[in-house]
Amino acid sequence: MTTVDISELVRLRTHRPEAIAEAAARRPRRPLIGDSGRLMIVAADHPARGALGVGNDRLAMANRAGLLERLCLALSRPGVDGVLATADILDDLLLLGALDGKVVMGSLNRGGLQGSVFELDDRFTGHRPEDIERMNFDAGKLLVRIDYDDPGSLTTLESTARAVDDMAGRRLPLFVEPFISRRTPDGKVRNDLSAEAVTKSVAIASGLGGTSAYTWLKLPVTDNPDDMAEVMQTSTLPAVLLGGEVGDDQDGAYEKWRGALQLPTVRGLVVGRSLLYPADGDVAAAVDTAVGLL
Repeated sequence: MTTVDISELVRLRTHRPEAIAEAAARRPRRPLIGDSGRLMIVAADHPARGALGVGNDRLAMANRAGLLERLCLALSRPGVDGVLATADILDDLLLLGALDGKVVMGSLNRGGLQGSVFELDDRFTGHRPEDIERMNFDAGKLLVRIDYDDPGSLTTLESTARAVDDMAGRRLPLFVEPFISRRTPDGKVRNDLSAEAVTKSVAIASGLGGTSAYTWLKLPVTDNPDDMAEVMQTSTLPAVLLGGEVGDDQDGAYEKWRGALQLPTVRGLVVGRSLLYPADGDVAAAVDTAVGLL
């Protein structure tokens, strides 16, 4: 891996904070979708939600130098189109020159901190549409978890609809990640990955805002992967599959993705921890295998 000089990043942030905007302004850009018609994005927006764990290591993503080194390696691999992250991480990657010619996606809502009593009150505390436009980024992403027993979900839906409108007004793609969620008896938030729940989430997310012209969906593979063909008939919006944490069964995850990637509305993958922190530690091999599925 490329070694990241944290002291140099801190020096630039201390003495030349304007270097971040300068790097964003001169960054070479590319179309969202290249010649392959597919999209491979590495996700690293987890830390801002306090979700630092990978497997049994609860603070795996807390080492910023290590995370940046893994991201730089992943972005250097053939077939990787870009990255999804929050402002702090994207600013570091801009200073490192790692985003040139890549698709850059800003994360809009990070307010629902993992494990908090307000986890489902997922406020828009990250990038605003005007930030994504100002920084010359290429797209945005948001999470909308819907709990039928939580009145606060209505606020999340309304905020999501306005974000869809704001991004579409700037002709910027917005990747919407919907879930039907509920709290367990011990208070933890769990996402329902049954075919019926994912189908409902697709239908709800597809109708948000005044136009769907710039809306993409970011969707999980259902508990039973054989159900995905029927689920994906719910909308004509282009979709990418989210990876999530796959544990030790990396091969099983690849097979789930492989099958769903054959469906006509599925255009790619957005995968984070399972590629950046694979069980065997080989980031390049994990990324290359995922790219091969496309």
